[in-house]
Amino acid sequence: MTWLLAALVAAAISGTSALFDKLLLRRRQLGDPLAYTIGAGVLGAVALILLLFDPTLPGLPVLLAALIGGAAFLGALFLFFWTLKVGEASGAFPIIGGLAPIFTLILATVFLRAPLGLADLIGFGLIVGGSVILLMVEELRLRFSILSAVTASAFLFGVANILRKIVLTETSFLAGVAWLSVGGTLASLFLLTAPGIRRRFRASLDAPGPQKGLWLANRLWATIGTIVLLYAFSLGHPALVDASQGFRYVVVFFGAWLLLGERFGGWILVRKGVATALIIAGLSWLGLVEYTRNLPPVEPDRPIAWGVTFSSKFSRELELDWRDSYSAILDELRPERLRLIAYWDEVEPEAGTFTFDDLDWQIRGAADRGIPFVLAVGLKTPRWPECHIPAWARPLAPEDQESALHQYVRAVVERYREEPHLAMWQVENEPLLWFGQCPSRGRGFLRRETALVRSLDPKHPILTTDGGELGLWAPVARHGDVFGTTMYRKAYPRIIGPIFGHVQYPLSPVSFRVKERFVRWWNQSPNQRFIVIELQAEPWEPRSLKTYSAEALAQDFSPKYFRDTIEYAKAAGFDEYYLWGAEWWLYMGQRHDDWRYWEIAREIFSAS
Repeated sequence: MTWLLAALVAAAISGTSALFDKLLLRRRQLGDPLAYTIGAGVLGAVALILLLFDPTLPGLPVLLAALIGGAAFLGALFLFFWTLKVGEASGAFPIIGGLAPIFTLILATVFLRAPLGLADLIGFGLIVGGSVILLMVEELRLRFSILSAVTASAFLFGVANILRKIVLTETSFLAGVAWLSVGGTLASLFLLTAPGIRRRFRASLDAPGPQKGLWLANRLWATIGTIVLLYAFSLGHPALVDASQGFRYVVVFFGAWLLLGERFGGWILVRKGVATALIIAGLSWLGLVEYTRNLPPVEPDRPIAWGVTFSSKFSRELELDWRDSYSAILDELRPERLRLIAYWDEVEPEAGTFTFDDLDWQIRGAADRGIPFVLAVGLKTPRWPECHIPAWARPLAPEDQESALHQYVRAVVERYREEPHLAMWQVENEPLLWFGQCPSRGRGFLRRETALVRSLDPKHPILTTDGGELGLWAPVARHGDVFGTTMYRKAYPRIIGPIFGHVQYPLSPVSFRVKERFVRWWNQSPNQRFIVIELQAEPWEPRSLKTYSAEALAQDFSPKYFRDTIEYAKAAGFDEYYLWGAEWWLYMGQRHDDWRYWEIAREIFSAS
């Protein structure tokens, strides 16, 4: 992230320097943009001091690139000063800042063969979009009067940026900075050979001493900013570095308001506020992208525990014998972990009458095979419709329904808390995620429910879960000892699915690692375990899977996609995964003679 930090520091310096440039250009003696620019170019000769520390003379192509780059920067600087004098600082400055990165990106793609990836393009687009909004804010008269100068300045900045990157890549940093400055100095001296320009420059030297002192101090300040910016160019992509200079607008926006007395109101203020927000969002996104790139690599050979979720309800929905399905999954696939579900409507079909026969049978099966299991309890548990409420409890008032729920939870916990293969309790399933046919619940329900389970069984950890893509994680994770995320790559949203069909989440595996680290930091829980409790291994469809043809299901979730999902999950860096879809693999084999999914799962479990 060094390039981004350096670029932000340079942007802050450049923004404050631009405000003082605006102030000085208002003075009669210093108000000539050409003379002002030449002075900046001549002052650049100070950078020759750097050659004392590194007198490297680059090859002729690199030297020419440095000289042309310095001259191009000086030309861009003149047009910038001109627009700064003509327009408001908060308008002219960021307009150039919005166009220059676009030119830089085009030139980098064509001449450096360095296009941006999707993640970088998102941040780039947000920042540039904010600057483009500023162009639309300006008065129409002002926009057309400075458009040609703005475009030319932005293009020259783009040329200078590309040449800077070439020079700083092909030579040392100190020598590169020095020779780039020489280009601007030589261009200034060449302009001074013209008598008219020389007279204009001399006139600027007649400014009062305090004004010249302020000008000199500001130019030195700007030079520091330029050196820091060149350091950023030496490390990062030139288009991203230049785009990050949009942060100058934030500085200029508030500085022009407070120091220069420029006033904005109504929709202009709103739009400039939106532009500022976009720029900050883009910079934050680029920071996040750089953070992910600097994460330590995932250990590919780390030990991973692979498990499955089993639902007797889902087996019956697929018209399978659920006991035979359960036995086949345990005996043929041999998962290392298991998640079982104590459905409220099955455990307590009538108020106060508890039936544990089916659940007892499942737990004995896991214990006989030595498989540790997670037992999910609560109003919301895995599989549609998510909230499995007994018919007798549905009409109850929320507080009465919660009281009845707690009685069922108590009965389940007290029955199984001494089971030797019980690994942990899962309390509710994605409780704060808006999904499923569920009633509204009062505030604090998850806290009260986890407290109840913890009071009944302080020996076993509590697992709380949330959606991997849309869930916030932090509010749920703080209630559990272990946190479990879902991991879905392809979904069929009930709202937009009928229009757009299946949606592929545009998330990389590293996004889960970043989210995990953020939640650990936010919740101040550095040692909390994070697992994937629900890894998609079946198609997500709007209707029951049994209503689709085998061809349609295989098209939406192919065996290749299954394998890709496993590799995706491994790259996310967790060490425990529970696959979602074991009943469907068996259904595809028994009903459609397609055993490919079953065999892939067998490979996964046998390799662990």
